[in-house]
Amino acid sequence: MSMTIAEKILARASGKEEVTPGEFITAKIDLAMTHIATAAVAAAYMGFPKRFKKVWDPEKIVMLEDHYVPAPNVQWATIHTMIRKFAKDYGIKYFYDVKAGICHQVLPERGHVRPGMLIVGTDSHTTTYGAFNAASAGIGNTDMTVVFSKGELWFQVPQSIGFNIEGKLEDRLMSKDIILYIAGKYGADVATYKSIEYTGKVMDDMTMASRMTMSNMGLEIGGKFAFGPPDNKITDFLKGRTNEPLNLVFPDEDAKYETVYDIDVTDMEPQVACPHTVDNVKPISEIEGTKVDQAFIGSCTNGRLEDLRIAAEILDGKKIHKDCRMIVIPASWEVYKDAMKEGILEKLIDAEAMICNCSCGPCFGAHMGLLAPKENCISSSNRNFRGRMGSDASGIYLASPATVAASAINGVITDPRKVE
Repeated sequence: MSMTIAEKILARASGKEEVTPGEFITAKIDLAMTHIATAAVAAAYMGFPKRFKKVWDPEKIVMLEDHYVPAPNVQWATIHTMIRKFAKDYGIKYFYDVKAGICHQVLPERGHVRPGMLIVGTDSHTTTYGAFNAASAGIGNTDMTVVFSKGELWFQVPQSIGFNIEGKLEDRLMSKDIILYIAGKYGADVATYKSIEYTGKVMDDMTMASRMTMSNMGLEIGGKFAFGPPDNKITDFLKGRTNEPLNLVFPDEDAKYETVYDIDVTDMEPQVACPHTVDNVKPISEIEGTKVDQAFIGSCTNGRLEDLRIAAEILDGKKIHKDCRMIVIPASWEVYKDAMKEGILEKLIDAEAMICNCSCGPCFGAHMGLLAPKENCISSSNRNFRGRMGSDASGIYLASPATVAASAINGVITDPRKVE
């Protein structure tokens, strides 16, 4: 039987020769990731019977803290302490604490993610690892407690769909514009509990960082998994980061897809998701001039080196508008150091941006970058739900880092192609 990427990985993980969409399976987990949700798992663990007093494999769990970093109050300081104690008591080998960055950037950087793996994480955007040819999905705290105990979990084999992306992106358009276009055209539910495979020349030409954005936001159109092309860009990125074999998983030529959507990005404008849903997307020409009080570049979606680089290119020699503030958060300390060595941070600071420590920051509405009533933020993050970044009466506009940087200069939503 022919199979898609997801079907092949799930078949291998469940010990079957083949699986079919709709089938329920129990699969062995290759890697589990938790961040602040570790506290909930630890609390559940303490209430479990004695036979669950150890984790199934302390070398297949990666733990870190990225959402409330540093701890903003006593409550979160206490939770951080609880997580540290759990990691120590259960011998978790890969516990990065607050010292590495955002989970979805750190795991590939540290060589934990490899092609063909089945990965689960207590963060919805765990789909990011699909860029590296891994079947990865977010799960809840209860399911993760079971994974910690048994190393396996049930799945329903998803239908697979494709987005075939062709054409040529204009200068200063990014993969974020493409995925926002998809969300706006097809809706936030187009891929609900489906496995996405992004294909086409545009995907082939993308950097790994850009592909990570596509897989990350596959979740925002409902995807269970979100795979980029399986090619040597993946193995080139991971070489030197892991000593494990790197065996790419390809779909069969006659694999069955529920639907394949053909998209031509030639002549596409920069895209912006308007409040308060990710699929409320408009081409920038329709909303240019909308006032923004804050600009944010960062998050697991667009806090990578290429994102900071294009922002610095646009802001070089300019100043952020007097009525706008800008927050920049590199996704990891590796990204932070690379941006520092390249002179990117200096350009951003000279433009009067605030460079903050590696964390989720405003994306999660934590303790920095909160919005007051009637304020607007243009953000490179992945969600613009009401109240996510502070006041329920504020507005979040999602855009590419290029659009965010251009808008910061003028204090209004601005087409980055118009900034010299």
